[in-house]
Amino acid sequence: MPLQPPDPPLADDLISLEPLTQAHVPALLEIVEDDQITRYTRVPDGADEAFMRGWIGRYESGWSDGSRAGFAVVDRAGELLGFAGFVQLDQDAREGEIGYAVGAQARGRGIATRSLELLTRWGFDRLELVRIELMIDVDNAGSARVAERGGYRFEGVLRSKHFKDGRRADLGVWSRLRGDDQLA
Repeated sequence: MPLQPPDPPLADDLISLEPLTQAHVPALLEIVEDDQITRYTRVPDGADEAFMRGWIGRYESGWSDGSRAGFAVVDRAGELLGFAGFVQLDQDAREGEIGYAVGAQARGRGIATRSLELLTRWGFDRLELVRIELMIDVDNAGSARVAERGGYRFEGVLRSKHFKDGRRADLGVWSRLRGDDQLA
């Protein structure tokens, strides 16, 4: 089932989430050059313009087929700070997986936490999801703190689950259910 971009757009007093488009390619290419992003996300080392155009294209198609919803995280001045989105959606099962990445220049300001909160609320309120997951590299302490602040519960570790650039990583599974009391 197709998805419609949020109306009104997802935003708070500091950031807004705007649907990813090809216009975001140059700014996202700069952000994904960061070692922390290439280490802890599914973005490959050395991602180039062709990769980024294809990656964003899959999110653009995801709106049509309802399989994913990607957003550029921008500040009030319009500067792109990172990415956040439902990297996987199963509308029939009413569940999804959120992913996020914040550029080095914007870390430590609560951008990932705010993005996660906006997406979580949209997922439960508008998409009527019952379960939302985060898959976090067990060595990514910063992202684990974001999950905790967002009211997600640690469920366990999927050992040797993620393979990228010749390296395997364990992924922590974090979840939030529609009925969890921490959603304000």
